[in-house]
Amino acid sequence: MIPQEIMQQIRRIQIRTSRMVKDLLAGQYESVFKGQGMEFREAREYVPGDDVRMIDANVSARTGVPHVKLLAEERELTVLLVVDASASGQFGSISRFKTDLAAEVCAVLAFSATQNNDKVGLIMFTDDVELYVPPNKGRRHVLRVIREVLYFEPKGKGTNISEALHFLNRVTRRRAVVFLVSDFLAEEYETPLRIANTRHDIIAVTVTDPREEILPDVGLVSVRDVETGRETLVNTRDRKVRERYTKEAQRRIREREQAFQRTRVDAIRVRTDRPYVPELFRFFRMRERRHG
Repeated sequence: MIPQEIMQQIRRIQIRTSRMVKDLLAGQYESVFKGQGMEFREAREYVPGDDVRMIDANVSARTGVPHVKLLAEERELTVLLVVDASASGQFGSISRFKTDLAAEVCAVLAFSATQNNDKVGLIMFTDDVELYVPPNKGRRHVLRVIREVLYFEPKGKGTNISEALHFLNRVTRRRAVVFLVSDFLAEEYETPLRIANTRHDIIAVTVTDPREEILPDVGLVSVRDVETGRETLVNTRDRKVRERYTKEAQRRIREREQAFQRTRVDAIRVRTDRPYVPELFRFFRMRERRHG
């Protein structure tokens, strides 16, 4: 049985995000994703101005002439939330944990999808995929998805984005809109991300906290890696230590952003110290301009 505290939290998120979807994001989700759920119809010869991402490599190789895929619009979309449940999400230096922020963003996306009569599914992962909720429609189903994101108790602590993407490709044959929600504190996920993005429309939702980028001057502190359990004593009064910390954080961010660029994955960047609504608007506007 779900504790009353969790039920109240689900209810608060439902009220807040439902109003946001209705008043702020009405129409934007539909205008961005309508027509993006496609299935293959036929191929024709490439014409200058066609989207090079739609080139059909097999037909082009067989005929010796570049061909592009012609797609037919599906009646409905499948939206999948692929959510990182690793231990690093249980961190927050401002007003909430990264997991809480991730759950609310997932709620907004899920309610937007169900308002558009789309199916919504969920994959929760750590070192391995720990939960799969097949896509379905309806408000009751969406509430279950949100409940799982909030209440799920993972067995693992680490982060294996690659395995989550492999699982996604196994269970979802038809093209889907996939929101990959993670802090991306992981390694070697670029190739699986590229492959998954050729089959689906992958949007990376990066969830971060300011203390992951800047180390404050608070004296001698014990720092523990929640995923490995390793503890380190750090003298934050040392300016060189703080500079090295910031430099390493900037390297991780730069490598993450470069991976998104190389794999042509769009990103929604949310932080625990900032409102996430402006970032959602930025994403929707960017998508509207691209597909407009």
